[in-house]
Formats: sequence, structure tokens, C-alpha cells
Amino acid sequence: MLPVRMIPCLDINHGRVVKGVQFQSLRDAGDPVERADAYNRDGADEISVLDVGATVESRDTLLTVIRELARRVFVPLSAGGGVRSAGDMRAMLEAGADKVSLCSAALDKPELLTRCAARFGNQCVVISIDAKRTDRGWEAMAAGGNRKTGRNAVSWAREAVERGAGEILLNAIDRDGTQNGYDLELIHAISSVVNVPVIASGGAGNADHMAEAVGAGASAVLLASVLHDGISTISRLKTDLQKRGVRVRC
Repeated sequence: MLPVRMIPCLDINHGRVVKGVQFQSLRDAGDPVERADAYNRDGADEISVLDVGATVESRDTLLTVIRELARRVFVPLSAGGGVRSAGDMRAMLEAGADKVSLCSAALDKPELLTRCAARFGNQCVVISIDAKRTDRGWEAMAAGGNRKTGRNAVSWAREAVERGAGEILLNAIDRDGTQNGYDLELIHAISSVVNVPVIASGGAGNADHMAEAVGAGASAVLLASVLHDGISTISRLKTDLQKRGVRVRC
């Protein structure tokens, strides 16, 4: 098994890092460039930046942030939020992103995944799945978790990969910002039906949670409030994971 990637996530709104709980009650969490620079120096394997405003104005701001991050940090950058066309994806790649994630637009027009994969390569295309638990499993939500789609998250993950997504960013809405652990059942359900890396997101509070996510099938773990709030650091979490027998990138 390849070493597990540790990915700090920077949710961007109006040029600032924000963080909430279950996608709600967003609070300021600092300057994105300062955050990214600190996480890069502490051993981040990749950095994810997501535009949670997803308006034309906020997307322009995100492009400015991506350009500055590409100049300052030397790990892969993944970007997303409000990507509605191949042109939007191109703009993020040209700004310096290595990968771009799609969510709502891909649910509305799945052929967008196929088009982007053909134009830019599977390795550049990430399908972001905002999954909310229901009495029948998990539903893939759109519009930042505010719009129901009726799509089963597991079957959508399978289709998205068939259409060309090279990676899955799996966001458990119910666990987001809680620091109570990842949704292990969801991770296992998705990772068992696809042959691409799955990034676990939502619920990280300590190294045990991360090790459990890897055991459930995750290839990488996304981290936000556990880092933003100073609960732990990337270097400390990597050491703790190594003690638990999980291979990490040094």
C-alpha cells in the first residue's frame, strides 16, 4: 500500500479561510496563504483549497489565492468549488492547481466529467461527493450540502469514476467539523466499489480517527479544524500514525 497522504483543507470565502460544522455556521480561520505556508513547512503532502462561496466574485478571488499558493508552496494543489465548465477547470489549472474537483455541476451534468477527463486527463479530475446519511444509505448532495439530488452516493461514485474521475474527495456532511471521527461505513462502501484513491473528509480529531479511515479504505485524509484550531499538527499526526503502523510520507 502506498503511503497515506495528509491533506490540509482550506475552505475559502471572500479571501479568508473559514470552517464550520456540518457545512454551517462558518467562522474565520485565518489567511489562506499563511495557513498553507505553515502547513507546507510542517509536512503537508498536498493542499486542498475549496471556494465555498462559489460565486463569480469568489471564484476570481480563489484564482488569486491559487496563484499565490503555487508561488509559495511546493506540494500539489487541489482546487474546487463552483466549477461549472471545462473552461472553469482550465482557469484553475492555469492558475497553478494540479487537480480540480467538481461536485454540483457534475451531478447536474455528468457528461462534464467525461469532457474534462478527455481534455485534461483523469489525473486532474477529482469528483467531490458531499454525502449525507439517510435511512437508505447516503445521498449525494449538491450546492454545498443544501440541495437534495436523489442520487445514491455509492452508485454516483461508481459512475463518476467510469466517466473519468481519477480520485474521490468523500465528504461526510454529518461528520464535518465534529472531530468525532470519519464515517467509516461510508468510506468502506465507496472504496470497495471504485479503483481510484479515496480521500476521507469530515470528522478528523486525532490520529486514531485517521488510522481507522485508512483501515476502512481511504488512501488519504483531509484535515481542517484539527489543524486550524491548534489541536494537533501534521508532523505530530504523522508520528502518531507511524506508531500505529500506518505508512506516511516523510
